[in-house]
Amino acid sequence: MIRINLLPHREEKRKRRQQQFLSIAVMTVLLGLVAAGAVWFFLDQQVERQRSNVAYMKGEIAKLDKQIEEIRKIREETASLIAKKQVVEGLQSNRSEPVQLLDQLLRQLPEGIYLKQIKQTGVKVNVQGYAQSNARVSTLMRNLGASPYLENPELIEIKAVLLNNNPNKRVNEFSMNISLKRAKAEETKGSRAAAAKAGAK
Repeated sequence: MIRINLLPHREEKRKRRQQQFLSIAVMTVLLGLVAAGAVWFFLDQQVERQRSNVAYMKGEIAKLDKQIEEIRKIREETASLIAKKQVVEGLQSNRSEPVQLLDQLLRQLPEGIYLKQIKQTGVKVNVQGYAQSNARVSTLMRNLGASPYLENPELIEIKAVLLNNNPNKRVNEFSMNISLKRAKAEETKGSRAAAAKAGAK
């Protein structure tokens, strides 16, 4: 017996294909949404991580800026203390200068010369006084040039004057500059200190 299918099989096939297409389309859309959600979540996590890193770096930079400021202040204070220390050391090393200067002037002063003014400015010393003759001034300059603490005697002026307006007291008034040998004086002090330490040992 022959069976004949009288149902519209073409329409049923078309419907099945449409249903399959819709199912595939829905699955594709769902997979696309899941993939997009996963990508968005991953990117959002990366952005949050970057924000966290940026915030951390800003915090660390702020700490470093604070430390740099503190270091700068410490350096300024250190420089100020070093400058004060150098001033104090300079004052201490030069305490004996006036005594040495007067001692050397007295030692090198020849007879017939009288000093009326001594003025020191740094290592420069101006000496003014009276001399009985020009030769005695020359002797004084030679003596000062040979001194271990003084150097570079330079005559500025010499002139004949009347002492106390007395015509019988005619003298030569002079003015000269000399320099202190600070470096050599400090070397002498250092050698003396080293010798004293060696003797103590």
